[in-house]
Amino acid sequence: MADVRRTPLYEVQKKLGGQFIEFGGWEMSVQYTGIVDEHMAVRQNVGIFDVSHMSNLWVKGPDAAKLISKCTMYNPDKLKIGQAKYSAFPRDDATIIDDTIFMKFEDGFFVVPNAGMNEIVTKWLQEQAKRFGFNVEVKDHSKDFAIIAVQGPKAEALMQNFVGMDITKTLFGKFKCAKTKVCGVDAILSRTGYTGEDGFEINLSPKDAEMAFMKIFEKGKEYGIRACGLGCRDTLRLEKAMMLAGHEFHGGRTPIEAGIDWAASWDHDFLGKDVMENQKASGQFAHLVGIKMLSKGIPRNEYEIQKNGKKIGTITSGSVSPILKVGIAMGYVPAEFAKVGEKVDIIIRGKPEAAEIVKMPFL
Repeated sequence: MADVRRTPLYEVQKKLGGQFIEFGGWEMSVQYTGIVDEHMAVRQNVGIFDVSHMSNLWVKGPDAAKLISKCTMYNPDKLKIGQAKYSAFPRDDATIIDDTIFMKFEDGFFVVPNAGMNEIVTKWLQEQAKRFGFNVEVKDHSKDFAIIAVQGPKAEALMQNFVGMDITKTLFGKFKCAKTKVCGVDAILSRTGYTGEDGFEINLSPKDAEMAFMKIFEKGKEYGIRACGLGCRDTLRLEKAMMLAGHEFHGGRTPIEAGIDWAASWDHDFLGKDVMENQKASGQFAHLVGIKMLSKGIPRNEYEIQKNGKKIGTITSGSVSPILKVGIAMGYVPAEFAKVGEKVDIIIRGKPEAAEIVKMPFL
């Protein structure tokens, strides 16, 4: 694969039998033992992922909180040290640049944008800091970290073997974070993930990544672990209706349209806030909806959504749910077609296949 990057865990992925594809400019494993097998391991036991393709930024300085407050939907003053938050970066017109998780530490904010977005988000945050006169430093540290995700109902029990603190107490509940030792080396450990299951993400030095991955993987065999690729990461997040950058945000969508305005706090001033408030009050916007097939058809990205033979929208993400054993998808439709129970057609191989709008998440 020409002009693609490899993570510090590429050789591990290869050794474990990974089947590679290009994703976001990275050569990543799509699967090892099979997408369904890996998916079920995460839902029932535990899975381990290389997610080093994700981005890592540090926002530090006297006005770090002001910049985060202005440039994301969430007010960071609400967070305590050691807490994380899912949010998004809206432009002035409220369209989404990217979604993110940021973590609050004593020395600043650790920000995790999506794969391939590190340079774009870094530059944009630097521009906004200059625009508003904030005394803050924004630096891209993506090359300084590898990221391992350990996900599933047995993730806590497995990870306790490698962390020098009681993670049940210290990281009780999702979206907690700490600087600690994992496998004896310095790491940022957060109770976050992209699967809808309990789990952890470990940010650590690339030089320590292979050692940590293999220690966790070998011990994890007692817990039914699987090495997991991008394929099951996609089906896992889809069942839980989690957004995918470049899909649900493609084409200039707003947090109101994408249905992630729940992640906003409205008690602070942030870019695009007035646009979002006006859009929400009007009710006249495209809605991101869940779609469940009533036939055996498999909905895929960019397939048409139709009503009475007329196009009303487009699928943004779709696949077969390994748990529900039926095709599921997300897509945008006008408000009048967005109610749960609405019957629609998905055009698959040129033919309309019956489907209905359902409540999200699917599980």
